[in-house]
Amino acid sequence: MFFRLDDKIALVTGGGQGIGAAICKRLAQAGAKVAVFDRDAAAAQRTAHEIGGLAVAGDITSETDVDSALDEVKDHFGPVDLLVNNAGITGQAGKLWELTMDDWRQVLNVNVLGTVIFCRAVVQSMRERRFGRIVNIASIAGKEGNPTLGPYSASKAAVIGFTKSLAKELVQQGDITVNAIAPAVIHTPILEGLPQTTVDYMVSRIPMGRTGKTEEVAALVHFLLSNEASFTTGQCYDISGGRATY
Repeated sequence: MFFRLDDKIALVTGGGQGIGAAICKRLAQAGAKVAVFDRDAAAAQRTAHEIGGLAVAGDITSETDVDSALDEVKDHFGPVDLLVNNAGITGQAGKLWELTMDDWRQVLNVNVLGTVIFCRAVVQSMRERRFGRIVNIASIAGKEGNPTLGPYSASKAAVIGFTKSLAKELVQQGDITVNAIAPAVIHTPILEGLPQTTVDYMVSRIPMGRTGKTEEVAALVHFLLSNEASFTTGQCYDISGGRATY
């Protein structure tokens, strides 16, 4: 049986809905014990109830919340083996001269520092046990840049760079891998907060002519968390319907 995750403890941030919820369901089906971390406690609970997992509410930008969440997961399941940093926000859409510095800080704090905080919180345990898998959800916007989404594009570029850096730091610390994926536009509730012109632009750039499915993203994440991906680290995999081919 390939790609099984039996006896593995997984934590997915932003697991209450959209891509995060699809990832939680996929990992549970593969045998993992899944902790669903989300700032929306009700959403986390819904997903956790559906998969028999653990719901943990918190703010990824709060080191206190993150440490408390990991303690709760450890008490309930054990130390985290598999971390998926999925939580993120698009932020306010607008051109550079239309956005405030607070608009920038909000997006960078969540998308970049939230990812860093969670990685810092799990890495020591992974080093001690000489095993771990981390997958960071970036975006094709981090490679190509989407107009009117400057903060988001910059934040996802930072996630890609951080992923490659951390992978190199951990590469001789045991069977620990760190990878990222870069989805193009995926059909999730996050699109509802964007101007239609922005969504239309993103879809127009996809040769397949459609948005991606959350289940398709979950399948790629599943592979990167599996034992079969043990020789894969420091990579950023596009899942873009052909938008990016480099």
